This record gives sequence, structure tokens and C-alpha cells, in this order.
Amino acid sequence: MRGLILQSDSIMRHLLDLFELSSADIEHIFAITEDLKTKYIGGLREPLLPGRVMALLFEKPSLRTRVSFETAMAHLGGSTLFLGQDVGWGQRESTADFARVLGEYVDVIVCRANCHRTVMDLAQYAGCAVVNGLTDQAHPCQALADVYTLREIYGRLKGLKVAYIGDANNVAASLFLACAKLGIQFAIASPEGYQFEPEFVAKVRDAVPDAKFELLVDPRQAVRGAQAIYTDVWTSMGQEAERAERERVLRPYQVNAALLKLAPADTRFMHCLPARRGEEVTDEVIDSPHSAVITQAANRMHAQKGLLAWLMSART
Repeated sequence: MRGLILQSDSIMRHLLDLFELSSADIEHIFAITEDLKTKYIGGLREPLLPGRVMALLFEKPSLRTRVSFETAMAHLGGSTLFLGQDVGWGQRESTADFARVLGEYVDVIVCRANCHRTVMDLAQYAGCAVVNGLTDQAHPCQALADVYTLREIYGRLKGLKVAYIGDANNVAASLFLACAKLGIQFAIASPEGYQFEPEFVAKVRDAVPDAKFELLVDPRQAVRGAQAIYTDVWTSMGQEAERAERERVLRPYQVNAALLKLAPADTRFMHCLPARRGEEVTDEVIDSPHSAVITQAANRMHAQKGLLAWLMSART
């Protein structure tokens, strides 16, 4: 891609979850991502967004989301404000007043929130783009980086199979939808009580009628024929009280060498990180040549550069 130009756009774009993006939107983001990553590897950090300002509002701690977004914006020539409790978010004034004022100052807000309603409210009132940096329902930026990583590894997306092992959480939900929209077969193996809600599955089916997916209980069945095996921590932030029970129920869903052997020889292991080694994954898997976890983490920055440029109307 050559000669990217930023123009004003009458349509306000947000990324609250992947239901909002078409397959063509995702491919456009990936085209920008690939162009910018190629230039980055060649030593060029193209300043597509000079003078643009991004605000980060985080209710949860973060390494990858915070640093990847801040670095991405710096590479693009913009700047970032990390806003702490001193700005009074959710305390001194209504969400509507807070969002309306903040939207007058910045071009994009990235929010990492406990509740999905929070990012929806920000998008409703802020007069700028809003990005979901993680909520209880979705982690769209992670899913974009994940499928972009698969395309780099295999040179294609259609016809691949991704097997997700464990709790059907926010990461799994966004990955499921990304796979559905891009022609990737998705299989998830989860114990009873830790599976997707039927309403969510129906929503995916309505959004992508030709989606190919399997909702399973047996992880051995899920990984057969899979080009990627994905897992996440058994206990996420805010679920600490459930830790003992989750560890008991999810123990048979550990990704280990025995499970990996049931998949094709070129299978890659994926994890959004941080990982609890010895729980959802063993050292011999996450540190093996099959592991793509560091590439995934690196691609958070690259995919988010593509996303930020797209949100702010990057055109060829």
C-alpha cells in the first residue's frame, strides 16, 4: 500500500466488538497493518497521525494493551494520555458529562473496563472514536492480532482451523467471531457451565450464516486437524473467589504435550498472555517451537496501528 492519506470522515467509527466490523473492514485494517509493519521492519515509522491524541482509560491493569497502544500511537506521530483516578472518571460527574468533555480534547479513547456497558456509554456520548481495550464480553483488539498472526504464519485464513481449549470467556468470544467473519473453522472445547451462552452463539450465526464452528466438551476432539490451539487463564481478573473451583473443573483442559500431539505437526500454540504456567499450559508447550505467543503479543502493536489509522480515515 502506498501513499496513505488521512481525510475527515462523516461517519464516526468505533470498535466496541467485532460485530461492528465487516469482513471487508477487517481486511482493510490488515492491509494497513501489513503496509505499516513492512515499513517498520525496514526502519520507517510512518507518521500518519501527527497531532492526534489518544486517551487511555483503564479500570484493569495491563502490559500488552497499554504499551502496544502507546507505542503504536507514538510510531504514528501522535501522543497518548494515560488517565488515572485523578481525572474523576466515574466519581465526580456523570459518564455523559465526562465523555462529552473528554471527546472535545482527544481523537480516540481506548477503554479497558470491567463492564461492557462502560465502553458503550463512552461511545454514545464522546464525540470521538472509542476502542474496546477489553471488557467482560469482548477483547476485539486481541482477536484482530490473533488472526493477523495466523495469516502471517500460514499465508491464508480461509480453510484454517482454530481450536480453543477452556473457558468460553471474552477472548474466546472475540476469537470465535473473528474466525467466523474470515472463513476460519472454530472449535471450542469447554466443560459444562463454562460454555458460550446460546444467545451469543445465535448472534454469531445470525451475523455470519455460513460460519463453521463446533461447540465441544472433549479437547482431544477439538484439536484434531487444527492449525492453531489457543487457551487462556482459567481465572481472569475479578474471578479470584472462583479460583479453586475453576482449577478443579478446568484441569482436564490443560494444553500439554499429549494434547499437542493429537494436532497436525505444523500446529501453533497461541495464548493472549499473561499465562499461568503449569495451569492452562505447560512450559514444554509454551516454550516449544510450536509457540506463537510472542509473535501474537508483538502483533498487538502492529494490528492496532492499522486499526488506529483506519478509525481515523486512512485511505489509499
